[in-house]
Formats: sequence, C-alpha cells, structure tokens
Amino acid sequence: MFQNERRLQKIGSSILMSLPAEWIKTLGLKKGDTLSIENNDDNSITIFPVGDRNSQAKEIAIHLLDLSHDKLINQIYGAYLLGYDIIKIVGRTQIDFEDREIIKKAMRNLIGLEIVDEDGLNMTIQFLLDAHSLNVSKILKQMSSIVSGTHKDIVNAMKTRDSGIGLLVRGRDDEVNRQYFLIVRLIRTAMMDRRLASSLDLSNIDILDYRIAANHLENAGDLISRLSSQLSGFLDEIKYEKIIEANYLILEMQEKSISGFITKDTEKSSHVVTLFNKFDAISTFIKNDYIKLEENYQSVLKIINIIYTMDEIARCWVDIADLIKPDYSIR
Repeated sequence: MFQNERRLQKIGSSILMSLPAEWIKTLGLKKGDTLSIENNDDNSITIFPVGDRNSQAKEIAIHLLDLSHDKLINQIYGAYLLGYDIIKIVGRTQIDFEDREIIKKAMRNLIGLEIVDEDGLNMTIQFLLDAHSLNVSKILKQMSSIVSGTHKDIVNAMKTRDSGIGLLVRGRDDEVNRQYFLIVRLIRTAMMDRRLASSLDLSNIDILDYRIAANHLENAGDLISRLSSQLSGFLDEIKYEKIIEANYLILEMQEKSISGFITKDTEKSSHVVTLFNKFDAISTFIKNDYIKLEENYQSVLKIINIIYTMDEIARCWVDIADLIKPDYSIR
C-alpha cells in the first residue's frame, strides 16, 4: 500500500495532483491510459485503470500430492471463497476416480463452478458467473426464502402432527449453504476489488453488514434443521398451540428483519424487537406451564430444548434487525 501526502497544484483553471510513480509502475500504466475515478460515501475517492474485466482473472493451482480428501475439499472451498476464477487441480500421477468424484461433489456446493478442461493429470475448474452482474440483496432474499419456506413447512407439520417432519429440510439446507458461499465469495472479492464493490453499489459498511447478515441467516437455517430433528417423533406429545403461535412470531420477525435490512427500514427494525418481546413472553409461559403440568422429566427436557432452539432462531432475526442503520438526517 502506498501512503504519502500530495499537494494540490493549480495549472490554468485545473486543479492537479501527481500520482505515485510506484503505483504507475506496478500497474504498467503509461501516458494516454484511461483512469476511472469514483467518489465514495466517506468523501474519499477511488482511482483504478479502465480495462477488460476478464483480464483480471485470478488463478490458483491445488496439487494433489499427499492431500487427504478433507484437505482437498477444504482447499477447493477456500479458493472459491477467496475469489479465484480458475482453480487447477494438478496430480503428480493419474487423478483417480475417487478424487475426481470428491472434487465434483465439492463443486456441487459452489455456485458458478464448472469443469472447463480435464485430462489424466489435470482438472481445470472455472467460475463462469460475472460477479459484476450479481446482486447481493437478491441472493440474500433467496437464502431467506428457502429458510422461511422450510420453517413454514415445519409449523404446518406441527399443526397436522405430520410424522414426516424430518424429511422437510432434506436438501434445502444444502441449497442455503450454496447461496451463502456465493455471498461470501462475492463480498470478499468486493472487499479487495473496489471496482466490483462500486458496480454492486456496496460501501465498506454495506460489505461488512451483508457478511454478518448472511452468517446469521445461514446459522438460522442450521437451527431450523435442528428444530425439525427435535420435533421428529415428538409431535404427539406437544399439547400447546402456543408453541405454534411462537413460531409464527419468529416467521414474522424473519420477514421484517430481512426486508428491513435490505431497504434500511428502521421501523421494521423496531417491530422485530417488539415481536421478540412477545415471543419471549410466550416461550416463558410455555416452559413454566409445561413444567407445572408434565410429570415426565424427559418430556420437560425436550420441550425446554425446543424452546431454546426457537429462541436462538429468533435472536438471529434480532441481530439482523440490529444492523439496520437509523437515518439521522430525518428528524
């Protein structure tokens, strides 16, 4: 990073500032090249050369020598999340069938990756989506839609005492993870590439907030899967409609927190807190009432665990609502 002070100079009617020679040399710029200048929200400016986006492709090689399957998968995931466009898998000897299947299985969890070249010793995987054409808020809404749909199905299964509740989340958690990995890749790339951040209309604080929101959303998806497992085989013992009522409050919290976060609606943020207080009162009532009436210790423990999981899900939506920034210009 080049850090030094430059003095503004006036030549004719123009105000000029010289650029660091090291920066010019590093980028290989010359007289006549075009630079793009963007104004940032914090009153700083970003300067970068105008060029072909495709020429900036990042490439990494992963050598199979002495790599376990777990390490191979981790390296593919890591390269994807770090924004590499081309991932080359290099074998010292013939890449065997099992390794190829492991690689393909890992790719199925990573949106945009395709095998573009393959022979006995090498596999070349490329990210084929144009990051500049993606929309972070749209991906976040897609994640939220899958999570919300799963939770709604679980609530409906509770109402109908559907014993197949555990089947409702199968496969959908994987799709949430796929969308989550894509958001993380996009955000991390935008942090390192100001041009991408600008085209996605993401400020530095937006990048941080979307990363946190996506993490809470992915965590909520995992918790909803846990809730499904806790309820499986236990539905006939649940006697309280208030558990269903509490879940409807959580679903409303999710809708308000995600839409409020994307539109920066502070009223929805406040509404989420109000809904959480209602949920908290109901969940406290359920625990106390169930402990008084239920003599079976194991049943009491199961209910307490279910309520605890519901509370964790609800707090994910409160945490996302907390990211909504108030507009202090409105009085």
